[in-house]
Amino acid sequence: MTTWITVCDTCKREGWETGNMGTTDGETLAALIETEAAGLVRVKTRRVSCLMGCTGACNVAIQGPGKLNYTLGAFSPTAEAAAGIVAYAKAHAESDTGRVPYRDWPDTIKGHFVTRHPPLPDNA
Repeated sequence: MTTWITVCDTCKREGWETGNMGTTDGETLAALIETEAAGLVRVKTRRVSCLMGCTGACNVAIQGPGKLNYTLGAFSPTAEAAAGIVAYAKAHAESDTGRVPYRDWPDTIKGHFVTRHPPLPDNA
C-alpha cells in the first residue's frame, strides 16, 4: 500500500517576512521532500494549502489506507528534515499498521509529532 506525505505549502515559520518571501517555508520543505521521495514506489507526495497547524509550521501528514496516520510539525525547511520525513514515511509504508517502533524513528523527526489518528473504519 502507498503511504502519502501531505505537505502544507502555505506554512510560514516565525520571521518568514524578514527573508526572501519569494516562496513560503512550506513550499521550500515540499520541494525538498519531493526531491527526497522521487522514484519511491510505496511513498508518494502531495501538497495542500493549509493543514491548520500554523503555530507549528512546517506541517506534514503521513497517511496510508487502513493504517495509523500522523501529523508532524515545527520543522525547519531543510534537507535533513526532508530526509527524516521521507525515511519515516518509508517505514510507515512497510508497516502493516502504520506503527513504527520509536527505535526506528529518524532523529530529525523526534519531537515533531502533533497528532495520531486511527484508521477509518472499513464500513464507513
